[in-house]
Amino acid sequence: MPPTQLFSALADDVRCKIIVMLHKEPLPVHRLAEAFPISRPAISRHLRVLSEAGLVAERKRGRENIYALRPKRLNAAREWLEIFAAAAVTDPDRPPVEVAPVKKAAPKKRAAEKPATKPMAEAPAAAEQMGFDF
Repeated sequence: MPPTQLFSALADDVRCKIIVMLHKEPLPVHRLAEAFPISRPAISRHLRVLSEAGLVAERKRGRENIYALRPKRLNAAREWLEIFAAAAVTDPDRPPVEVAPVKKAAPKKRAAEKPATKPMAEAPAAAEQMGFDF
């Protein structure tokens, strides 16, 4: 089975940088947040995605949450990719496999189209006197 949850978690630059930082050592949230120009709650959301994918573990130490990388969880992605890497090494001239296009469902029919916007009423005279340009 393809490790889509792992790849989805790794499909963001911030999360990849967090993985690199945690590869060096476990870190508290505030130290991770210092390294990015985004808010601490945003870092916490990224950590939640990584945690749900099983890539990081959280533990409490006093009032701090310390995050650590779980590198063995990357094995599923590595093993899946090795299938293709091994094929490329053993037969580099192998033609690409033809993949049938995914059939899209026919669009649903809509009721009669309504106008996108209503015509704009004349600007009030008071707005013109105040210098608003309509």
